Amino acid sequence: MIRTVQKVWDNPLDMFRDVEQALGQRFKFDTGDLTAQYPVDIHEDEDVLTVEAELPGFSKDEIDINIEQGVLSIHAERKPQERKEGTTHVNERRYLRVARKFTLPSSVDPTNVDAKLADGILTLKLAKRDEVKPRKIQVQ
Repeated sequence: MIRTVQKVWDNPLDMFRDVEQALGQRFKFDTGDLTAQYPVDIHEDEDVLTVEAELPGFSKDEIDINIEQGVLSIHAERKPQERKEGTTHVNERRYLRVARKFTLPSSVDPTNVDAKLADGILTLKLAKRDEVKPRKIQVQ
């Protein structure tokens, strides 16, 4: 007979810690809070490098985007919500911090960036420098 153990976690983050110990360093924990990565799509055309990041549940005020020395950093942090009066039956929405960093190609102009958040998707459009864009030369 195979014995099984059923474990119930009072804090969902405790479950992630147990999974981390069992499976390795997929998630990183800092001072007891979850720091995770989020899915990203990156594509480019002749004029623009586009970064689309899934950040569901975050408002634009909770997202911090920086470009420093050719590195794009996207951080999002959701603070804990204040408890409502009465009895709380489930409290799973807690403090969450996610972060990613990307090295940008030298063709990107770090001063010309458009950022929009819609339906949980952060879209960054990073324009390319004019000198690296292909241009058509007419023969005279």
